Amino acid sequence: MFVAVMAALLALYLVLVAQLAIRLILVDEPVAKGLGIALFVLPVVGAWALVVEVVFGFRSERLGRMLAAEGELPLAGLPRLPSGRVERTAAEAVFGRYRDEAEAAPGRWESWYRLGIAYDACGDRRRARGAIRQAIALERGSGERRP
Repeated sequence: MFVAVMAALLALYLVLVAQLAIRLILVDEPVAKGLGIALFVLPVVGAWALVVEVVFGFRSERLGRMLAAEGELPLAGLPRLPSGRVERTAAEAVFGRYRDEAEAAPGRWESWYRLGIAYDACGDRRRARGAIRQAIALERGSGERRP
């Protein structure tokens, strides 16, 4: 729900910036036209980034639901903080298992997805996103589609 609200607010902002850019482009001043053109780039880049992130979110959630249906989600039995996040020390203690699994089966999206979840629990968001992107690419390339 929060993501939908934030995406809607960003979309509204991008529309307002695009309108301002168009108004500046229509002014007969060269500086205003230049600012309008430069300002028009922001909504285009912002819309692209929004679409990329929403698509990533939907695809990664779909993979998570597929693993959950098979009872193969990682870190399920680890202790959690009151916020619901896995305790970092517990995640770091089992991280090697998921790293080794991904190295042993580099063509399986399931192992990359679990590695991404483990990276995230250990606090490495950049590598977590990379591993989950790899899982998405592998699953999409396999031609295998599960409900």
